[in-house]
Amino acid sequence: MIDTHAHLDALEDPVGAVERARAAGVTRIVTIGTGIDSCRAALALAAAHEGVHAALGIDPHRAGREDADRVEELERLLAEPGVVAVGETGVDLHYGAETRAEQLRLFEAQLALARERGLPVVIHTRSADDETRRLLRAHDGTVVMHCFSEPGLLPDALERGWYLSFAGNVTYPRADALREAAAAAPADRLLVETDSPYLAPQPLRGRPNEPAHVVHTLTALAAVRSEAADELAARVDANATAAFGLP
Repeated sequence: MIDTHAHLDALEDPVGAVERARAAGVTRIVTIGTGIDSCRAALALAAAHEGVHAALGIDPHRAGREDADRVEELERLLAEPGVVAVGETGVDLHYGAETRAEQLRLFEAQLALARERGLPVVIHTRSADDETRRLLRAHDGTVVMHCFSEPGLLPDALERGWYLSFAGNVTYPRADALREAAAAAPADRLLVETDSPYLAPQPLRGRPNEPAHVVHTLTALAAVRSEAADELAARVDANATAAFGLP
């Protein structure tokens, strides 16, 4: 089983979290860099732990701040071993609408890096369907919609073959629209993540999340899709291997 999106560097005990994930059957983790220091931490974790891979990006919440001017540094880090994707990157107008222009510039720069390096891109989008749709329709490459929470983008995802990654919020009582999207996701485009330490699934809601907890989200998705959990886990693992070019 794989957790396709975790912020190991944001956990109090990342080493322990990796060990607990393995004990729970989660043998691979994609850890996410959200700024230059976070990217360096993600690379160190990937180098130190078998089965941990790094996605490196500057997230939209850093638009208008120092990290947004360090794209050239990000480009150099993307050449390091263990890097499997660019991101997370994107547009968030729920928090940070005042930096919309800066977010768009940062997003476009990272999409260009993904194309140049032939890497998939991991997308953070919230309350920004139009902006996200416009920029991704001009992007030629693999797209992973992290923590898919914008059902308005589902038709675009289905048309363009984007991967849809679902996190613990799909298990929440009021998340009917997300569960409908998860049921509609093509079998070969479905991914599962924790977004650790955020968005713990319903049975653990209110506690810090970690990669071992991806089991709860996968079980919920299997129920939504009327599939056996072990079969879905194997399919998600194969999808992640294809999306991120994992060994």
